[in-house]
Amino acid sequence: MENNFASNLKHLRIQNGLTQQELADKLGKDYSTIGKWELGQRSPIMTDVIRIANFFDISLEKLIGSSIIYDNAETVSTTFETIKIPVLGTIKAGIALEAQQDILEYIDIPKEWTKGSKQFYGLKISGDSMAPKYEENDIVIFEQTNDFDKANNKDCAVMVNGFDATFKNVTINENGITLVPLNLNNQDHYLPTFYNKEQIVNLPVKIIGIAKEKRTRL
Repeated sequence: MENNFASNLKHLRIQNGLTQQELADKLGKDYSTIGKWELGQRSPIMTDVIRIANFFDISLEKLIGSSIIYDNAETVSTTFETIKIPVLGTIKAGIALEAQQDILEYIDIPKEWTKGSKQFYGLKISGDSMAPKYEENDIVIFEQTNDFDKANNKDCAVMVNGFDATFKNVTINENGITLVPLNLNNQDHYLPTFYNKEQIVNLPVKIIGIAKEKRTRL
Protein backbone atom coordinates (compact mmCIF):
# COMPACT_ATOMS: atom_id res chain seq x y z
CA MET A 1 0.00 0.00 0.00
CA GLU A 2 1.36 3.39 -0.95
CA ASN A 3 2.53 5.93 1.65
CA ASN A 4 -0.48 8.14 0.89
CA PHE A 5 -2.46 5.86 3.18
CA ALA A 6 0.04 6.33 6.01
CA SER A 7 0.02 10.14 5.82
CA ASN A 8 -3.75 10.29 5.26
CA LEU A 9 -4.42 8.10 8.31
CA LYS A 10 -2.27 10.30 10.53
CA HIS A 11 -3.89 13.45 9.14
CA LEU A 12 -7.42 12.12 9.71
CA ARG A 13 -6.60 10.95 13.22
CA ILE A 14 -5.14 14.32 14.25
CA GLN A 15 -7.90 16.23 12.46
CA ASN A 16 -10.46 14.32 14.53
CA GLY A 17 -8.58 14.94 17.78
CA LEU A 18 -7.70 11.32 18.42
CA THR A 19 -4.55 9.83 19.94
CA GLN A 20 -3.14 6.63 18.49
CA GLN A 21 -4.47 4.77 21.53
CA GLU A 22 -7.98 6.24 21.12
CA LEU A 23 -8.09 5.32 17.44
CA ALA A 24 -6.75 1.85 18.22
CA ASP A 25 -9.53 1.36 20.80
CA LYS A 26 -12.21 2.40 18.30
CA LEU A 27 -10.84 0.05 15.62
CA GLY A 28 -10.14 -2.82 17.99
CA LYS A 29 -6.39 -2.70 17.37
CA ASP A 30 -3.24 -2.33 19.44
CA TYR A 31 -1.92 1.25 19.49
CA SER A 32 1.44 0.06 18.12
CA THR A 33 -0.36 -1.18 14.99
CA ILE A 34 -1.70 2.34 14.37
CA GLY A 35 1.82 3.71 14.76
CA LYS A 36 3.23 1.24 12.25
CA TRP A 37 0.46 2.06 9.76
CA GLU A 38 1.18 5.78 10.08
CA LEU A 39 4.91 5.23 9.59
CA GLY A 40 4.31 3.03 6.57
CA GLN A 41 6.01 0.11 8.29
CA ARG A 42 2.95 -2.12 7.95
CA SER A 43 -0.08 -2.19 5.64
CA PRO A 44 -3.58 -2.98 6.90
CA ILE A 45 -5.60 -5.84 5.48
CA MET A 46 -8.55 -5.05 3.22
CA THR A 47 -11.16 -5.34 5.97
CA ASP A 48 -9.25 -2.84 8.12
CA VAL A 49 -8.99 -0.40 5.19
CA ILE A 50 -12.78 -0.54 4.76
CA ARG A 51 -13.31 -0.16 8.52
CA ILE A 52 -11.06 2.92 8.59
CA ALA A 53 -12.81 4.46 5.57
CA ASN A 54 -16.22 3.91 7.20
CA PHE A 55 -15.02 5.27 10.56
CA PHE A 56 -13.75 8.53 9.07
CA ASP A 57 -16.61 8.71 6.53
CA ILE A 58 -14.21 8.95 3.59
CA SER A 59 -14.13 7.09 0.29
CA LEU A 60 -11.59 4.34 -0.28
CA GLU A 61 -10.33 6.25 -3.30
CA LYS A 62 -9.50 9.32 -1.19
CA LEU A 63 -8.10 7.30 1.71
CA ILE A 64 -5.53 5.39 -0.32
CA GLY A 65 -5.37 7.09 -3.72
CA SER A 66 -3.81 10.50 -3.09
CA SER A 67 -2.82 12.92 -0.36
CA ILE A 68 -5.71 14.62 1.45
CA ILE A 69 -3.56 16.83 3.66
CA TYR A 70 -4.15 19.99 1.64
CA ASP A 71 -7.73 21.21 1.99
CA ASN A 72 -7.55 23.34 -1.17
CA ALA A 73 -6.67 20.41 -3.40
CA GLU A 74 -8.82 20.17 -6.51
CA THR A 75 -9.70 17.22 -8.70
CA VAL A 76 -8.12 17.45 -12.12
CA SER A 77 -10.76 17.12 -14.82
CA THR A 78 -10.28 14.62 -17.61
CA THR A 79 -11.94 13.84 -20.91
CA PHE A 80 -12.16 10.17 -19.97
CA GLU A 81 -15.32 9.30 -18.06
CA THR A 82 -13.59 6.75 -15.87
CA ILE A 83 -12.01 6.69 -12.44
CA LYS A 84 -9.49 4.31 -10.91
CA ILE A 85 -10.31 2.10 -7.96
CA PRO A 86 -7.97 -0.19 -6.02
CA VAL A 87 -7.94 -3.96 -6.23
CA LEU A 88 -7.38 -4.31 -2.50
CA GLY A 89 -6.23 -7.91 -2.31
CA THR A 90 -7.29 -11.49 -2.76
CA ILE A 91 -10.55 -12.72 -1.27
CA LYS A 92 -10.95 -16.47 -0.86
CA ALA A 93 -14.01 -17.80 -2.69
CA GLY A 94 -14.18 -20.78 -0.39
CA ILE A 95 -13.52 -21.09 3.32
CA ALA A 96 -13.48 -17.65 4.98
CA LEU A 97 -10.01 -16.17 5.52
CA GLU A 98 -8.24 -12.86 5.88
CA ALA A 99 -7.77 -10.90 2.67
CA GLN A 100 -4.24 -10.14 1.52
CA GLN A 101 -2.68 -6.93 2.77
CA ASP A 102 -1.38 -5.23 -0.36
CA ILE A 103 -3.10 -3.37 -3.16
CA LEU A 104 -2.54 -5.47 -6.26
CA GLU A 105 -3.31 -2.81 -8.85
CA TYR A 106 -5.72 -0.07 -9.89
CA ILE A 107 -8.46 -0.57 -12.46
CA ASP A 108 -10.85 1.76 -14.28
CA ILE A 109 -14.59 1.87 -13.75
CA PRO A 110 -17.20 4.17 -15.34
CA LYS A 111 -17.36 7.47 -13.47
CA GLU A 112 -21.15 7.43 -13.66
CA TRP A 113 -21.21 4.45 -11.29
CA THR A 114 -20.14 6.75 -8.44
CA LYS A 115 -23.15 9.04 -8.71
CA GLY A 116 -24.90 9.42 -5.38
CA SER A 117 -21.56 9.02 -3.54
CA LYS A 118 -21.37 5.30 -4.31
CA GLN A 119 -17.97 3.75 -3.61
CA PHE A 120 -16.33 0.74 -5.25
CA TYR A 121 -13.34 -1.55 -4.81
CA GLY A 122 -12.04 -4.63 -6.58
CA LEU A 123 -11.05 -8.02 -5.21
CA LYS A 124 -9.24 -10.89 -6.92
CA ILE A 125 -10.88 -14.30 -6.63
CA SER A 126 -8.97 -17.27 -5.25
CA GLY A 127 -10.66 -20.64 -4.99
CA ASP A 128 -13.56 -22.30 -6.78
CA SER A 129 -16.56 -22.24 -4.44
CA MET A 130 -18.23 -19.64 -6.69
CA ALA A 131 -17.40 -21.42 -9.96
CA PRO A 132 -18.35 -21.51 -12.73
CA LYS A 133 -19.82 -18.01 -12.42
CA TYR A 134 -16.59 -16.69 -10.91
CA GLU A 135 -13.30 -18.38 -11.70
CA GLU A 136 -9.82 -18.28 -10.19
CA ASN A 137 -8.11 -14.88 -10.76
CA ASP A 138 -11.28 -13.11 -11.88
CA ILE A 139 -11.43 -9.54 -10.58
CA VAL A 140 -14.82 -8.73 -9.07
CA ILE A 141 -15.85 -5.11 -8.60
CA PHE A 142 -17.92 -4.50 -5.48
CA GLU A 143 -20.14 -1.61 -4.52
CA GLN A 144 -19.25 -0.83 -0.92
CA THR A 145 -22.31 -1.22 1.32
CA ASN A 146 -23.41 -2.69 4.63
CA ASP A 147 -27.08 -2.81 3.64
CA PHE A 148 -28.51 -6.27 4.34
CA ASP A 149 -31.71 -5.54 2.43
CA LYS A 150 -29.83 -4.65 -0.75
CA ALA A 151 -27.64 -7.73 -0.36
CA ASN A 152 -30.46 -10.28 -0.33
CA ASN A 153 -30.09 -12.81 -3.19
CA LYS A 154 -26.91 -11.07 -4.39
CA ASP A 155 -23.30 -12.22 -4.64
CA CYS A 156 -21.57 -10.42 -1.80
CA ALA A 157 -18.33 -9.94 0.07
CA VAL A 158 -19.14 -10.72 3.69
CA MET A 159 -17.03 -10.09 6.78
CA VAL A 160 -17.28 -12.80 9.44
CA ASN A 161 -15.95 -12.52 13.01
CA GLY A 162 -15.01 -8.92 12.27
CA PHE A 163 -11.86 -10.03 10.47
CA ASP A 164 -12.43 -12.85 7.97
CA ALA A 165 -13.81 -12.11 4.50
CA THR A 166 -15.54 -14.53 2.16
CA PHE A 167 -17.42 -14.28 -1.16
CA LYS A 168 -20.82 -15.99 -1.36
CA ASN A 169 -24.37 -15.62 -2.59
CA VAL A 170 -26.42 -14.19 0.26
CA THR A 171 -29.92 -15.24 1.30
CA ILE A 172 -31.59 -13.30 4.10
CA ASN A 173 -34.84 -14.08 5.92
CA GLU A 174 -36.43 -13.40 9.29
CA ASN A 175 -34.27 -16.10 10.92
CA GLY A 176 -30.86 -14.90 9.77
CA ILE A 177 -28.42 -14.99 6.85
CA THR A 178 -27.21 -17.91 4.73
CA LEU A 179 -23.98 -17.75 2.74
CA VAL A 180 -24.35 -20.02 -0.29
CA PRO A 181 -21.53 -21.26 -2.55
CA LEU A 182 -22.39 -21.56 -6.25
CA ASN A 183 -20.18 -24.55 -7.05
CA LEU A 184 -22.80 -27.28 -7.41
CA ASN A 185 -20.19 -29.79 -8.59
CA ASN A 186 -18.48 -29.87 -5.22
CA GLN A 187 -21.31 -29.90 -2.70
CA ASP A 188 -19.49 -32.26 -0.37
CA HIS A 189 -16.78 -29.64 0.17
CA TYR A 190 -18.70 -26.37 -0.11
CA LEU A 191 -21.83 -26.22 2.00
CA PRO A 192 -24.09 -23.25 2.84
CA THR A 193 -23.35 -21.56 6.16
CA PHE A 194 -26.19 -20.17 8.26
CA TYR A 195 -25.89 -17.44 10.90
CA ASN A 196 -28.85 -16.58 13.13
CA LYS A 197 -29.72 -13.07 14.29
CA GLU A 198 -27.76 -13.42 17.52
CA GLN A 199 -24.64 -14.58 15.66
CA ILE A 200 -24.96 -11.74 13.15
CA VAL A 201 -24.74 -9.25 16.01
CA ASN A 202 -22.24 -11.02 18.26
CA LEU A 203 -19.68 -12.41 15.80
CA PRO A 204 -20.42 -10.07 13.94
CA VAL A 205 -21.44 -10.86 10.35
CA LYS A 206 -21.42 -7.84 8.03
CA ILE A 207 -22.01 -7.18 4.36
CA ILE A 208 -19.02 -5.25 2.99
CA GLY A 209 -19.85 -5.19 -0.72
CA ILE A 210 -22.22 -6.32 -3.46
CA ALA A 211 -20.72 -7.68 -6.68
CA LYS A 212 -21.43 -5.38 -9.63
CA GLU A 213 -19.14 -6.67 -12.36
CA LYS A 214 -16.51 -9.34 -12.96
CA ARG A 215 -13.53 -9.04 -15.24
CA THR A 216 -11.95 -12.16 -16.63
CA ARG A 217 -8.45 -12.10 -18.12
CA LEU A 218 -7.12 -14.60 -20.55
